[in-house]
Amino acid sequence: MEIRITTLNENTAGRMGFLAEWGLSILVEADGLKILLDTGYNISVVHNASLLGIDLSTIDKIVLSHGHCDHTGGLRQILVSRIGKGVEVIAHPDIWAPKFFVSPYYARRFEEGSYNYVGMLYQRGELEDLGASFNLTKDPVWITENMVTTGEIPMVTEHEKIDPGLYVREEGGFRPDPLWDDRALVIKTKLGLVIVFGCGHRGLINTIYYAQELTGVEAIHTVIGGLHLCTASKEQLEFDISKLKEFGTKKIRASHCTGMPAAMRLAQEFGDAFFFNNAGTRVTIP
Repeated sequence: MEIRITTLNENTAGRMGFLAEWGLSILVEADGLKILLDTGYNISVVHNASLLGIDLSTIDKIVLSHGHCDHTGGLRQILVSRIGKGVEVIAHPDIWAPKFFVSPYYARRFEEGSYNYVGMLYQRGELEDLGASFNLTKDPVWITENMVTTGEIPMVTEHEKIDPGLYVREEGGFRPDPLWDDRALVIKTKLGLVIVFGCGHRGLINTIYYAQELTGVEAIHTVIGGLHLCTASKEQLEFDISKLKEFGTKKIRASHCTGMPAAMRLAQEFGDAFFFNNAGTRVTIP
């Protein structure tokens, strides 16, 4: 099976004329289907798809990796560009949770506990009127016999933690967001698993372990997307590197929240197997 992966949005753009926005959107073509993982923040996906000659109305399904606006904010623009053509959107119910972020920068500049909204930017009804049909589930969703979304990812490693600055607003105040809505897209191939990450909030290695459990496949061919190592401690980064080597990972194509320092460390360790995956990048496997 040939897999074609096109990055439609990322923090950086690798080709002239392409737009970069903080966030991520990756188009996966496999098993005769076109699956869009995440939608970027705003207009970049529609703009970049046009430059690449990709007709967004031909997308079969959209998967949202989690509810943060840098992964869901472009959904409205994509639906509008499809001119009312309906599409299934696979996601966790918590994508609609009111999500907030507190950064040390904001806390210092304004006041302790300054919460910044980072959740969904649109109402569900508006998106449904534009053609979205939401399949909201906590469980894995098998799209084909070779492609599955992970559903809720167990936290089993000692080193990987949820960012402490992420919160959900509830009646009576804010609580830490466990990011149960974090999910990845997993593809089984004869060469091993191809795992497409949105943000990897629940951990790069936790996600790989769960992908192996779901599919019964141990070999890891490619990890691509947001690996969420931008806030990783040195210990966590070295742990993740050792595990990626242990899995025999053939390709690492990092984006978005991987972070430049972590990306450089991965490049040092994996050499030509590493690639920084930005807007406009196209990959074919094998």
